[in-house]
Amino acid sequence: MATPGQWIAGARPRTLPNAIVPVMVGTGVAVGEDGFVWWRALLALFVALSLQIGVNYANDYSDGIRGTDDQRVGPMRLVGSRAATPRQVLTAALASFGIAAVLGLVLVIVTQAWWILLVGAACIAAGWFYTGGSRPYGYRGLGEVAVFVFFGVVPVVGTTFVQTEQLSWAALIASVPVGLLSCSMLVVNNLRDVRTDGETGKRTLAVVLGAERTRTLYVACQVVPFVVALAMIPITPWAALVLLAAPLAISPIRVVLSKAVGPALIAALQQTGKLQMAYGLLFAVGLSLVF
Repeated sequence: MATPGQWIAGARPRTLPNAIVPVMVGTGVAVGEDGFVWWRALLALFVALSLQIGVNYANDYSDGIRGTDDQRVGPMRLVGSRAATPRQVLTAALASFGIAAVLGLVLVIVTQAWWILLVGAACIAAGWFYTGGSRPYGYRGLGEVAVFVFFGVVPVVGTTFVQTEQLSWAALIASVPVGLLSCSMLVVNNLRDVRTDGETGKRTLAVVLGAERTRTLYVACQVVPFVVALAMIPITPWAALVLLAAPLAISPIRVVLSKAVGPALIAALQQTGKLQMAYGLLFAVGLSLVF
């Protein structure tokens, strides 16, 4: 029986910036457009967190039953470590997705935008089939594409919409750096596991590209968000606030470019999460002052 601490570790709290940052930035746009509704923003946050935790447990379950976590070098996995049974982890994943669905339904009802149901269903499906099903797209180098869409574009634009009830070009543009920073988390994670993933047949983008090109991709995912924010200065000079987070990118980039492998990249993953949170907070503040 897994302990509460092991269940928390299995939820992979270091990945939660992927859920928090898009909601912060989308809310920043909503504030700037005079459409901020605090309780809707809070509901959007809980939806995003529930989806992220559901994805993590679903990934734990699917990789665990395939045996791809048996030689894992990163944080513990519940199924792979035998701390919990596959059925228990599957139940946790489905419960998390269920919470996200119920809370999302509340936002659908209050906005009367029933098409959001399709978006929500797509989010849950994307979370499950990343490593689940007979042909998981995460094993075919498509994980970063899904992360960009479902942890960038969808939550930023969606968070703004459920508050302002309007689709926003500002939110769409702002979702690009958010999506790239979320991708950088997955890129460095897969770079860390590139050897073991290749040996177990898990063809992530890092496996397909090779370690050296993956390092270049990581740097691009870190640098381009700052370029996009600077390009938004004509819209809001306050977008330049993100430059205060730039020093946080130096250390993880240095680690990744040092050809570090395996466990040595865990520190870079942690630092990437800190950069993601700092960038998101500063970007959200800058966007809230835009209009």
